Amino acid sequence: MRRAGILLAIAALALPVSAGSAPPPRGQAALPMRVMSINQCTDQLVLMLLPPERIASVTWLSRDPLLSLMAERARGVAVNRGEIEDVVRQQPDLIVADSFGSAATRAALRRFGFPMVEVAQPQSFDEIRATVRTLAAQFGTVERGEALIAGMDARLADLARRPALNLRVASWSGDGLSRGEGALYDAVLDAAGARNAVKEGVAGTDVEALLALNPDILVAPVGGVVGQSLRDRVARHPLVRRQWAGRQVSVSPRAYICGTPLIAEAAADLRAQLEAAR
Repeated sequence: MRRAGILLAIAALALPVSAGSAPPPRGQAALPMRVMSINQCTDQLVLMLLPPERIASVTWLSRDPLLSLMAERARGVAVNRGEIEDVVRQQPDLIVADSFGSAATRAALRRFGFPMVEVAQPQSFDEIRATVRTLAAQFGTVERGEALIAGMDARLADLARRPALNLRVASWSGDGLSRGEGALYDAVLDAAGARNAVKEGVAGTDVEALLALNPDILVAPVGGVVGQSLRDRVARHPLVRRQWAGRQVSVSPRAYICGTPLIAEAAADLRAQLEAAR
């Protein structure tokens, strides 16, 4: 079943979408053929749901592999900086925006008459499903959207069948002990069979607070930390390295900053790391 979940996720991303979809039923508007995303998180959903020839542009941030799960695909389309001038120049058929982005920009674009769909940032697996379906319906790529959701659900179902690890984890970086990484971070931990120890309550974010909390596993920065700045010294504190030697795992923030169906893959990767660290 685990292998089936992986294959479903891969198949969903590889599922072809024709540039010219079938004509809409009588009385319905034509499908948008040049879609522009002006938010880093909506970028990733647009890149998953549409072929390059139907994407007018995504934001420049989506080409950064440290921030985006879709960096490679983003390099194959034009980019924008989320500014009104970009929209006026590129003249998209549809703008995809995040409802928490600049309200002034969105209001100005509406006054200029640009069609727009706004979606809130998903904070749960259910909200990811709903957002994918909303955008897929707008784009006329419902089949692709359902394939992405099926891949995510298969992966989550596989994880749910496995026993809980009963591990308390905490996020530790150059900023010290993180009090909370957001609902999606917690969703990844839950799906992986662990729990966020910081939610138990802790006074402070320094080394003393971490030692008092005494989590089983630390979620450390991806790729390690290098350098001699104060921030680097916090992350590499000798007491922390000694106390949690061999008990540190990594999850890239790009996996949970934006709610996409690929979040299930992050949970599966974390599960494997936790099992090895345990």
